[in-house]
Formats: sequence, C-alpha cells, structure tokens
Amino acid sequence: MRYRVDIDLDRHSKSHGAAAPPELPFDRGRRPRVEGHSREPTIVRLNNYDLAEFADVAADFGCDDYAYVVTPNVDHLIRFCDDESFRTLYAEAAFVLNDSRLLSRVVSVSKGIQLPVCTGSDLTERLLSRVIKPEDRIVVVGTTSEQAAQLRHRFGLRALKHFEPAMGFIQDANAVEACLRFIEEQSPFRFCFLALGSPQQEVLANALRARGIARGLSLCIGASIDFLTDVERRAPPWMQRTGLECAFRLIQNPRHLARRYLIRGPRIFLLLKHIKFELLRPAQGVPSAGRDCFGIVFKAGTVQSPGVSAPV
Repeated sequence: MRYRVDIDLDRHSKSHGAAAPPELPFDRGRRPRVEGHSREPTIVRLNNYDLAEFADVAADFGCDDYAYVVTPNVDHLIRFCDDESFRTLYAEAAFVLNDSRLLSRVVSVSKGIQLPVCTGSDLTERLLSRVIKPEDRIVVVGTTSEQAAQLRHRFGLRALKHFEPAMGFIQDANAVEACLRFIEEQSPFRFCFLALGSPQQEVLANALRARGIARGLSLCIGASIDFLTDVERRAPPWMQRTGLECAFRLIQNPRHLARRYLIRGPRIFLLLKHIKFELLRPAQGVPSAGRDCFGIVFKAGTVQSPGVSAPV
C-alpha cells in the first residue's frame, strides 16, 4: 500500500507568495532491503552533539531562519535503512541526533565507535526547564489540551500555543494543511515541538521547511511530552544509563511495543554490518543552522564544501 501525503498549496502559495513544495511521500508498505553480501553500505550521518552541547546550539538558534531536528532511535534507524523516502526526510533535517543509548552501546562494542547521545526526551526537558523563558512563543503539536495545560503550569509558559490534530490526520490533505497553517500563524516561534510519532512528525517538519513561511526551530520529539506529563512512566535513571529503557517500556506496554522491540528491533544487528556511521562536526565559521545531515554547508543561498566530518 502506498502511503503518500500530497499537499495542494496553490491557494496558500498565492496568498503568502511562497512556491508550492514537491510531493512529500512516505511509503509505509515498501519492502525492506534484502541483507545480502553485495549490498552497498548505508551511510548514517549524525551530528556530533551530546545533550549539553546541543542544548546550547538550540538556545542560540533564534527565530530568523527555519530548521528541524530529528532524533533517531533503533526503530527509526531500521526505517532509515529500509525506505528511501524516509531517508529523504532525514536529508532535509538540519540536525540528526542519536536518541538511543542502546544503539550507542551496541555500536561501541561492534564497531569500536562512540556515538554521542542526545535523547529527544532529555532535550525536551532541558529546553523547557533551562532555556525557554516564560514569554517565549512555543508551539506544541500533538498531545492533549490537558497535557498542554500541564506544561503551561509547570514551566510557566505564557505564550504556549497548542494544536491537537485528529488521529490519522496525516492521510487527510485538508487536515495536514490546517495543522501547517496553525504552526505558520504562530511564526516566528522559538521552538515548535512536534509530538506526533514517526514518520508523521518528520513529514510535517519537512513540509514546513518546503513552504518557507515558518521561522524557528522545530523538534521531532515523539513521546517526550507523555513522559513529562506522567502519561507514560519513564525508566529509572540507572536503566536509562545502561541502555535498558526499551526493556522497561516493553514491560509497561507489551501489547503496543512487543512487535517493535522483539520482532522488528533485532533486525538492527543484521543491518549494522551494512551501516557506515559518520559524525559531523560543526564547520568553522558557519552557523549550526546552516548544515544538513549530509554534511552540506549552506549559507545565504550558497552551497559550500562540507566542514570537517569523521567517517567511522
């Protein structure tokens, strides 16, 4: 089955003076690649930031430009290997941050590489508690109105704007358009938290980029707000540190997560031998917002050679 989001923006583009973006496909039913001996390696480029380092980058991003952040876990990495259209969504992201301590440990043992970790949940909490000021304009897409109210109260967010799309909205072009317009009407914003799950949140983030209207930093954060508002329990810190958070989540919700963690997840061990990781370091003299996850440096409409990257 072909899963595609086709957003008709002719009327919107005329009213805002923006060019209509290309189609934004995601093929949920595409068959996985076959793990064979002749397979070309899949290059996975991650920005070389831990939590503290990227929190500083996000704090300095500002509202003059637009960019979005993705935080791949093991499930996302499997999807990245399987589906070209999902890789396209990651190619347009300005920042790709490793969300998985388990992946970091497995890669350390199997490849002798140390991947930095910046989980979406920790990043969301850090920005809300230490970076965002009460008067900053914040957009939250997803979660419930009750959860949004909890965030306002807990973090003193006087300018938080919330939009709760209907279940399955990503398959309805009109619903997607309404969501995009809501976000754009709040622009410029400091941060837009897309708490929609993957790939919906990445599709939406890339659509905002393609339309060229929104200004601010969008973050694809999955279930991060569910943890902050106690809708879901997060694993104890010792389980997080040892890479066992997925085991804790599986125990909490086996019906929903058993297939992901017990059937789909182990494929990562087969895929890793075909993956080549590259850690991207900030290019000297170029703002952090001016890079994509493939190491291309762009500034003021020009494309330059990549900055220093470390293939690993």
